[in-house]
Amino acid sequence: MNARLLQLAIFAQVSACFTTIYLVQPVLPILQAEFGVSLTQASQSVSMVILGVALSTLVFGRLADSLPIKPLITLGCVFVAGSGLACAAVHSMPLFLALRFLQGLFIPALTTCLAAYLARTLPVERLNTVMGAYVAATVAGGLGGRLLGGWIHPPLHWRYAFVTSALLVFVTTAAALMVLPPENRTKAHTASGPGYRELATSARLLPLFLVGFGSLFIYGATFNYLPYYLAAPPFSASTNTITTVYFTYLIGVVVAPASGRISNRRGNGFTMLLGLGLMGLGLGISRAPWMAAVVLGLCLLCAGFFAVHTAAVGAMNRSLTESRGRANSLYILWYYLGGSCGITVMGWAWQHAAWNGVLAVGFAMLLALAAAALWEKRLEHTGRR
Repeated sequence: MNARLLQLAIFAQVSACFTTIYLVQPVLPILQAEFGVSLTQASQSVSMVILGVALSTLVFGRLADSLPIKPLITLGCVFVAGSGLACAAVHSMPLFLALRFLQGLFIPALTTCLAAYLARTLPVERLNTVMGAYVAATVAGGLGGRLLGGWIHPPLHWRYAFVTSALLVFVTTAAALMVLPPENRTKAHTASGPGYRELATSARLLPLFLVGFGSLFIYGATFNYLPYYLAAPPFSASTNTITTVYFTYLIGVVVAPASGRISNRRGNGFTMLLGLGLMGLGLGISRAPWMAAVVLGLCLLCAGFFAVHTAAVGAMNRSLTESRGRANSLYILWYYLGGSCGITVMGWAWQHAAWNGVLAVGFAMLLALAAAALWEKRLEHTGRR
């Protein structure tokens, strides 16, 4: 099989899947006006997807270990694409949110199951390369969803973005299923080591789960309320301009691998602290009433976030010799729960104090994450991996 073709297929399928998560983020003020709902309810069109992903990740991780994976991927495609088409047609916010939650529930069938499929079928020397395309696709897909939702709206309507996204998911998943190597149908080996309960209560891992939770809590929610901040004076930015700002997300493609190299030289704790410092600096700069300053602040926030996220995952995997798959599933659970909770909490903060409220909550969370990063640095210094 052509390795480049496989990488391209994986990149396209995962990118298309991730477009669905943040599709509505640039047009939240428009959703709020069209459905006649509060800011918090409009923001739930993002947080409900994230919550669905968080709740079903462990389920699909277990299913991928015990069932043929291609049917699971097909099932995920049907529900994610079908729910997206339904979102384009509904005029009730409760139904719209229910469909977004359904999308989130089945996204892991396209992501978690695909990663398990690749790990099961590819040799190690090819797995690293293909998984590199997988990780890059999560960044590209997150950006693509924001651009798709923001740029399609002005000439057409935000509903067309859902139609386009659904078609992308269907086409790319069908293409990926055709080029994936034959699946090993033998019963998956049950890994030894600690189970979910022991991992979830591990004093060694809990600080790292907190870092995953808190980093997306800040990052996801900050970008979620960015359209409200930039649409209001003194910026009064258009939807197209706001959408363009999301290009800062691409910094993750560069920062993530660079953070891994820094962690190898200086330690994961050091990299987390460095990333948290960049996030704090970025939040502070974003308060300046100039678009250039906001863009610079978002660049620093993105760089810091991807540094923190990469270092936390690295620290977790280096601390384990067994149960890495289960530990990564738990990390993803905490990670997306953080994103969902952040959108909710910062929505309350925005309603009470606008962007200043968002920044206050963000800085408070950064302090908690700094404590976790310092603890990790101390463990590395004493050699307790």
